[in-house]
Amino acid sequence: MTVLHPAFDWREVARLVLASRAVDLLQEEELAPRGLVTYQFSARGHELGQVLLSQLLDRPFDAAGVYYRSRPFLLGVGLTVEEAMASDMARPGGVSAGRDVGVVFNLPRRQRATVLPMGGDVGSQFTPAAGWAQAIRYRVEVLGQSELDGNMVAVFGGDGSVATNGFWSCLTMATTLRLPLLFVVEDNGYAISVRRDLQTPGGNIAANLASFGNLAIWQGSGTQPAETADLVATAVEHVRSGQGPGLLRLVVPRLSGHSGHDNQAYKPEALLADERSRDPLPALRDYLAPALLSPADWEALCQEVETAVAAAAKAAQAQPPPDPAGVERYLFAVPGEGQQVGGLAAEGITLPATEPVSRPDEPRRINMVDAIRQTLDVELATNPRCLLFGEDVAEKGGVHTATMGLMAGHGPGRVFDTSLSEEGIIGRAVGLALAGLAPVAEIQFRKYADPATEQLNNCGMLRWRTANRFAAPLVVRIPVGFGRKIGDPWHSVTNEAFFAHAPGWLLAFPADAEDAVGLLRTALRGNDPVIFFEHRALLDAAWARRPYPGDHYAIPFGQARLLAEGDDLTVVTWGAMVERCEAAAGAVGAAVELIDLRTIVPWDRETVLASVRKTSKCLIVHEDIGPAGFGAEIAATIAQEAFLDLDGPIERLATPAVPIPFNPALMDAVVPTVERIRQKMEELLAF
Repeated sequence: MTVLHPAFDWREVARLVLASRAVDLLQEEELAPRGLVTYQFSARGHELGQVLLSQLLDRPFDAAGVYYRSRPFLLGVGLTVEEAMASDMARPGGVSAGRDVGVVFNLPRRQRATVLPMGGDVGSQFTPAAGWAQAIRYRVEVLGQSELDGNMVAVFGGDGSVATNGFWSCLTMATTLRLPLLFVVEDNGYAISVRRDLQTPGGNIAANLASFGNLAIWQGSGTQPAETADLVATAVEHVRSGQGPGLLRLVVPRLSGHSGHDNQAYKPEALLADERSRDPLPALRDYLAPALLSPADWEALCQEVETAVAAAAKAAQAQPPPDPAGVERYLFAVPGEGQQVGGLAAEGITLPATEPVSRPDEPRRINMVDAIRQTLDVELATNPRCLLFGEDVAEKGGVHTATMGLMAGHGPGRVFDTSLSEEGIIGRAVGLALAGLAPVAEIQFRKYADPATEQLNNCGMLRWRTANRFAAPLVVRIPVGFGRKIGDPWHSVTNEAFFAHAPGWLLAFPADAEDAVGLLRTALRGNDPVIFFEHRALLDAAWARRPYPGDHYAIPFGQARLLAEGDDLTVVTWGAMVERCEAAAGAVGAAVELIDLRTIVPWDRETVLASVRKTSKCLIVHEDIGPAGFGAEIAATIAQEAFLDLDGPIERLATPAVPIPFNPALMDAVVPTVERIRQKMEELLAF
């Protein structure tokens, strides 16, 4: 008689594998053809390893990063069949309340692992999983939570995902830091229609990584119960023991197309027959009989599961559709409605109160970079869950010196360098934030954030697309803009319009040292993700120097600053253009009302509209390129809300649609100068 592997509850394994299979068959054969499920992804053939692994991830801080074929794992960690069906039917009882594709999973911890919110793009699950794994270590080593020692993260992906930036960045983090992370590669041979040998040389990622440092490798069948159980148990035991990360490659068949729209016509009939012969369901039945279940018991269990799945589908279908009136809710944190997972708020942690009143201890003016450094120093001391990282931020102290001395003051566990992967920096930050920490990530220059676009977009939408179950409050610091004497296409980009157009991000853009302190402290103590722009030309500019406003000073986002009052012309600007607009306004013989927005998202509509209604004329000045720049949003709002108050055209002055040049004279030819701003002011005043 077969001796069943003792690490697993095999009756539950059978029930969950059958349930996942029944869900897929019902959707493929009935619900999708009827239009009740419009975007169907099947896990047929992938069930066994996922369900087995779900049973072993049972410690309090265990987590998993998943992908679109991970429904069996989700069922194993507590997702109900009705929730699964409701997700695919876009009903409010699903994992996103109808906001996201049904198999874009998330699940706060029930009896087993927390399932980190995945994205719909391939490979984006990897680096947040590394962030959570690093958070386990941080909680043990820095916060002293020794009870979390031995907790781990598993991150799933198909054979196509191993070609992505996210996989390789996560692999670098996991191996260099020896994180408690297990890669689970479910290799079914195809990424939609692309064969595995076009994703990785020879088609076997495990063989290719056999000599990779600090990485244990296991591979074998994901369909034979005894072999799969041994592989899963061995891999989990290794990672839990603190020996470092591992990679488990399970070879499985994909018994359905990539999605419900894929008929697999690109597969030869011989291959399809081979895949059917490797179906894990008959193998599981044979493994459990007669040791656990007789043939009659198996048939009874099959009938019981089919009945339950049909009832769950009926219950999901009976759920009312989501309320369209609430579709904009949870883009940002809602006071009094905290998320279940992520950031300090989910764990009931509060920080000392702040105030919007500047209280300098001394009149000495400091530059902006010193103000940023001092604020980071205070916040690191105030909040033990705050940690700061990026390229060159540790020993070097940052290429702009904003982090100089912080590693020495707070230790290498809290201020540290990362590998050169912006995708990894932001993905790691997301995972750390989900795990209850307060990460501050630095991207050295705005252009360098481009490789992280996927993670940035996913992070911004995270609260909304999980219907407030998860949130990732974090701060991304990005030096931007031209230098005091030079520019170039790679280091002198601002591009704030990109982030303003990314749902879910707050965007701060201080113009002087005092505002840098106030806005950064608000960002660091908030409950939403924030992009914090630090303009290179202002970091050591004399004009931007101010006294340090105190350790409790914070500025609410969305409150513009009125630098000068007047009733002849409204000028709206931000960043480095504030100094130039102030100089230009002083050179015209008129009463110019000068507004520094300070934050782009949210922006202070009320102050701008009130000013325009008073002056009847408006000039918007910004450094980013003009076409589709954020000035266009302001102009459109004024035209819509204050058109009858205007006594002249709404004018914009911005950089033309060219990169910032390297030559200083060429740079001055495109970036708004004091003289060009003055000329535009006078033209509008004379209209």
